[in-house]
Amino acid sequence: MKNTSLGYKDTSLILVLQGHFKGELNLARVKLICLFITALCKTKTINYDRIASAFDTKADKNSSYRRIQRFMKDFDFPMKVVSMLIFNLLPFKEHLVLVLDRTNWKFGEKNINILMLGVSYKNVAFPLMFKMLDKKGNSDTQERISLIKKYIQWFGTQSIDCLLADREFVGGKWIEFLNNEKIRYHIRSRNNFTIYSYQKQDEIKAFWLFNSLKVGEFYHYPKIIALHGQRCYLSGTKTIDRKGKIEFLIIISFNKPEQAMEYYKQRWQIETLFRGLKSSGFNIEDTHVTDLDRLEKLFSLTMIAFVWCYKIGDYLDENIKTIIIKKHG
Repeated sequence: MKNTSLGYKDTSLILVLQGHFKGELNLARVKLICLFITALCKTKTINYDRIASAFDTKADKNSSYRRIQRFMKDFDFPMKVVSMLIFNLLPFKEHLVLVLDRTNWKFGEKNINILMLGVSYKNVAFPLMFKMLDKKGNSDTQERISLIKKYIQWFGTQSIDCLLADREFVGGKWIEFLNNEKIRYHIRSRNNFTIYSYQKQDEIKAFWLFNSLKVGEFYHYPKIIALHGQRCYLSGTKTIDRKGKIEFLIIISFNKPEQAMEYYKQRWQIETLFRGLKSSGFNIEDTHVTDLDRLEKLFSLTMIAFVWCYKIGDYLDENIKTIIIKKHG
C-alpha cells in the first residue's frame, strides 16, 4: 500500500504559514488561519458554523465560532500579506501570464462585485489580488490601473509575460497606461469598435479587417492601428455564435499579434477559478457577509484555501497518483 502522506516541509500548511507570516502575525493568529483553511477544505462551504465544527482542535464548536467572528471583526489582514503568500507558492516567479476579470453575485439588495487579478497556472488561474467594488456593473479604468500598480509595486513589471482580459477591459486611458508601462497584453475587443488605420488613413470598424476570413481562420493584421487614440496591434478570427450568427473574436495586443490567440486561450482559466471559489468549490456565494471589510478577509482566506488545495493536488499528481481531469473540468 502506497504512503499517501505529504511528508516534507513545504507540504505542511502550518509550517508554510509560520514561515511566511513570521514578524507579521503571532502564532495564535497563524494557527487560527490554518484551522480555518483546513476546515474550509473539508467542508467546502464558508458557513461559519460548519467551519467551526470542522476545526481540528479540542475546543468546542462555540468557542471556535467566536474565534472566527473575532478574527473577521477585529483583525487586520492586509491584501499584500495574502498576495505575497500566494506569489511565494507559485513554482515560478517570472514570465507570468496575468489574467484580469470580474465576478459578482447578489445577496438580497447588496451587489457583491470583485475585480480579480490571477496568474495562469496549469489550466487554472491562481487568485493573486483583488479589489472589492461597492457597486453594480463594470470596473472603471482607475480601479484597474490601481490594481496593476499594486502588482508592479509588490512584484515588479519584470515578472510579467503578458496580461489577458475580456471585452470589458478596453479603454483609451487603460491601454495608454499599459503601453506606457510596456506591459504586454492580449485583450479582446468588441467587434463594432472604430479603429484608425494608418495604412488606409481612415477610421474603420475593427471587424472589417477580418470580414474575408473563413470560419475558424486566424489572421493578425501586420500594421499598427489606433484604438481610442492608443497604438496597438489587431488579430482575430471569424466564428459562429450559439444562434448561428457570424461573430468575430478580435484581440488587441501590445506587440506580437501572431501570438495573441494562443495566449488568449488561457483567459478562460480565470473562469475555472471563479467556479472553484463559487458553485463548484467553496460556495462563497452562500455567505451572508455583506460588510466589505469582513467579506474581503473571508475572500482572502478562501483564496489561500483554493491555492493550497491545488498545490496539494499538484503534489499528489506528481508523486502519488496521477489525477485524471474530467472533461467538464
